[in-house]
Amino acid sequence: MNAAPHRRGPLAGLLIGHAVSMTGNMLTIIALPLYVLAQTGSPTATGITGAFATAPVVLGGAFGGVVVDRIGYRRASILADLVSGVTVAAVPLIDVTIGLPFWALLALVFLSGLLDTPGQTARNALLPEAAATAGIPLERAVGWYEATERGARLVGAPVAGLLVAALGGLTVLAIDAATFALSAAVVALLVPATLRPTEQASGGDGYWREFGAGLRFLFTEPLLRAVVLLVLVTNFFDATKSSVLLPLVAERELGGAAAFGLLVGVMGGGAVIGSLTFSAVGHRLPRRATFVTAFALAGAPPFWSLAAGFPLPVQAAVFGLAGLAAGAINPLIGAVKLERVPAHMRARVYGVIGAGAWAAIPLGALGAGLAGDHLGVTPTLVAVGVGYFLVVLTPLLGGPWRTLDRPQPDRHPHDRATVPT
Repeated sequence: MNAAPHRRGPLAGLLIGHAVSMTGNMLTIIALPLYVLAQTGSPTATGITGAFATAPVVLGGAFGGVVVDRIGYRRASILADLVSGVTVAAVPLIDVTIGLPFWALLALVFLSGLLDTPGQTARNALLPEAAATAGIPLERAVGWYEATERGARLVGAPVAGLLVAALGGLTVLAIDAATFALSAAVVALLVPATLRPTEQASGGDGYWREFGAGLRFLFTEPLLRAVVLLVLVTNFFDATKSSVLLPLVAERELGGAAAFGLLVGVMGGGAVIGSLTFSAVGHRLPRRATFVTAFALAGAPPFWSLAAGFPLPVQAAVFGLAGLAAGAINPLIGAVKLERVPAHMRARVYGVIGAGAWAAIPLGALGAGLAGDHLGVTPTLVAVGVGYFLVVLTPLLGGPWRTLDRPQPDRHPHDRATVPT
């Protein structure tokens, strides 16, 4: 009876903490490029900042799992938010006191993002135990977790845009630091230290062997390799938009920070609706055709709309449609991974897949800044849109993509093979 009041507390703590932390991330995503633009007026500097903001996310996603395993999931979540909060708070504090040189900004941005992905992974890893404690199905808990993340993007982006427009980038970064502190406090207070998996990594030197096994498994799966390669390229293109090109167009042509936040929020809202729609009818749709159609609508149209210089309401409609289509992409990829990766290898293979898919994001931000300075923003938008459209049509060529519509219902393709560990 004494434990009854706390049954839903751990799950609520994870969901609330994740929502607050992801909202803080959205404040950073909106405020940081606008702050750099205001300080430097340089697309190249904005691109470099975007690269330094995303590179640690890639590194943390690839190699942070071993840290999370060794220090514990709850502790990793709290530590990640505290480190992010301190480093983000240092940006406005140093700027208003002794002045913030560009190299110091880059260092703080890099440190802030280094534990971001491991922190999210840690909260995600505790979901099964939190769901069991709350007495609800895991699928429902996972659905709520995904909803909090998309909701944070939907609400956080436009709010961040309005705050930057009203208060300035430095003040918003200070607010951002407070959200990370709040997230850490929520998890510390509501998630007990006793909530942990029954089996957790014990440390030692097994990490690299398991990481290598994940790599070897991915190399034996042609469809998964094709998915990683495609998403690697599309993430490169998406980074050009989110880190540089969209902030530039919003600042110069659409009214500034509020427009930037609105478009990011509208696309996030469309993705929420798209994900819910796909969950209801996706099992009835042909996978390959759905995958290509969703990517074609989600990828190139926002670039071409920005290049065309449409007014803000038209831009919002295009971004909303793109988000609606994008909502089907991740669930479809997730289904393919679940079908093809054996359960005992999911963590290590997913880490390798994530690292591969994210690896080009920093290069996209940097390349967009250089292209915006030397080629101009509009030609860059058109060129990236064309490249995006052509790349997402490649599944129609066949090859391993033919197996996208033929899942293995009875067993994983590698169940009969011995995978080295």
